[in-house]
Amino acid sequence: MMIKRARPYFFMMMIVLLISCEPGMKEDKSPEDNTTPNEQDYIKMMEPNNMLGFALLENIEPDENQNIFISPTSALMAVLMAYNGAEGETKEEIAEALAIDQLSMEETNMATAAVLNKLNDNLDMIELSIANSLWLNDNLQFTDTFIQKTDDYFQAKLFEIDVDDDASVRKINDWVSDATNGKIEDIIEGPIHPAVVAFLINALYFNGTWMYEFDEVRTEDFPFQTAHGEKNVSFMMIEQEFDYFETEMFQAVKIPYGDGKMSMNVFLPQAGVSLIEVMEGLTVEKWNEWQTKFKETEGTIKLPKFQLEYETKLNNAFKQLGIELAFDEENANFPHMIEKGEPRLWIEEIKQKTFIDVTEKGTEAAGATSVEMRTTSATIEDNFYMDINRPFLFTITHEEMDINLFVGTISNPKQR
Repeated sequence: MMIKRARPYFFMMMIVLLISCEPGMKEDKSPEDNTTPNEQDYIKMMEPNNMLGFALLENIEPDENQNIFISPTSALMAVLMAYNGAEGETKEEIAEALAIDQLSMEETNMATAAVLNKLNDNLDMIELSIANSLWLNDNLQFTDTFIQKTDDYFQAKLFEIDVDDDASVRKINDWVSDATNGKIEDIIEGPIHPAVVAFLINALYFNGTWMYEFDEVRTEDFPFQTAHGEKNVSFMMIEQEFDYFETEMFQAVKIPYGDGKMSMNVFLPQAGVSLIEVMEGLTVEKWNEWQTKFKETEGTIKLPKFQLEYETKLNNAFKQLGIELAFDEENANFPHMIEKGEPRLWIEEIKQKTFIDVTEKGTEAAGATSVEMRTTSATIEDNFYMDINRPFLFTITHEEMDINLFVGTISNPKQR
């Protein structure tokens, strides 16, 4: 599947960074400093975030059961933190790959801050939180500018760690676990390599109650078509008015959470059409076109319950997007992160872990991303029937911002 981008637009993987500034580590802001974004600045990050999600689906290897679940928003945040420390061709590659090359650094940071503010807003019947942190080798020191930016724009917390102490691994993993309500654990594996400079980590947590809950009494086992044959799984059923449309290729429905500001978007290939065929047309332009086609329609949904834990390394996916120098030990250029005189930095690994649990009451999902820095349509009938009994594509979308916090494909539902 080819992902094309129209200029200007942003294609990046959202990796969330948490940075905590300890007392005395950042300079006081002068009265004329303005780091407060406009409420609508998030719009500049809509297409980069969504494009990153679609690109990651294309460029990462699925697990043995062909299930994928990623958070482009989490990945994007973390990489943007590293972006604030980059310069020269390294910075240009990141900007080009993330489709933010038409934005200044200040515009990028302001837009990121606006996204964070929006995601931390209170929503009816929805718990949504995002946190960024940076874990610094205590033998090194961040530049004052880097500390200031990560605090001002990323609400990030900075912690110092002893890379030779196994307790540091526990501290990082405990922070991620707390930030994701215990759903993501062990994002970092010990022992920590002695050449590690810092970990830039994002944690994203979502727990949403359906606007219209599924009745548990109606949940029943039915066959789901996997690549290896049919398997019985528990299906939930509901009749209700939903935003819906269909084409010759697929059926699509929005299943809202809370007051409707967030939803699960499900795209089910028509019988005889593969999930790959549907995803071949998955671009930001196509996504935006699809969003205009949904209309309120009475119908029936049969949705499988599923629970999934997913882990993937994103190095190759980012390299496929054009970010290569950042991973190059000899040529990476991150001069604005560590005080002068320190050794050259590069990105050793980008790793993401995610979790999702879909039940009659709603959806709980979490994602954490770690950046390890080292040195050396068809016509709609009056009613619709959507039996989601074969591989499907889905997103968890902040409808007000049109930002996909999570994207995934389910080809073999796992249940408790």
